[in-house]
Amino acid sequence: MGVGNRREDVYLSLRTAIIENALQPGTKLPEDSLGASLGVSRTIIREALARLRSEGLVETGKGKSATVALPGPEESAETFHVRRCLEKDVVALLADNWDPVMGQRLRAHIELEQRASAENNYPVSDRLGVEFHILMAELTSNRLLHKYMSEVALRCALIIAVHGHDHNQDRSIAEHTALVEALESGDSPQAAQIVDEHLIAVQQRALRPPPPVPNLAEILNRYSATG
Repeated sequence: MGVGNRREDVYLSLRTAIIENALQPGTKLPEDSLGASLGVSRTIIREALARLRSEGLVETGKGKSATVALPGPEESAETFHVRRCLEKDVVALLADNWDPVMGQRLRAHIELEQRASAENNYPVSDRLGVEFHILMAELTSNRLLHKYMSEVALRCALIIAVHGHDHNQDRSIAEHTALVEALESGDSPQAAQIVDEHLIAVQQRALRPPPPVPNLAEILNRYSATG
């Protein structure tokens, strides 16, 4: 395997581990440990981390050490806003240049999502759900739109890992299927509405406040009063 391919493999391995939440937000990423685990030099690790940093998936922590990014609520809301704007253009371009091959590729990807969900492989199902939107951007043949959509969608996946509660893969898969059906039928307004409602739902599921932590004293006081 060439050095160039090895660099790409290392980058993709780290990116996948982050998106599947195996490397959780806030996790330290020491170059020497990563290099030893992946069997590559620190130089290759450093290059991969630089790419991930440019995509917003890795940040520089204290002492200039790399960590998996930990986006806050404000940044998360801004990221989803940008994503909704980009996806409207993606859907419009697909609708204007629709080809049956596009539908075949998107449906094949949905089948991968369904298989992962049926196997209860939720990290993979979530990653494939994100990659569905990246694939849509790729099918527009607009390289810049594909680039920016990829970065924003991956950041949204990281946000879901940080803030997400009660994420429903089956609902996401159903929404993806409805979107493809609208594009195949030539109903551009319906496709635009579906993708926007889908992203609003994803954002709401991702940024829903967690349930309050039970107050131990109040709970025990109730039991004490009845005892």
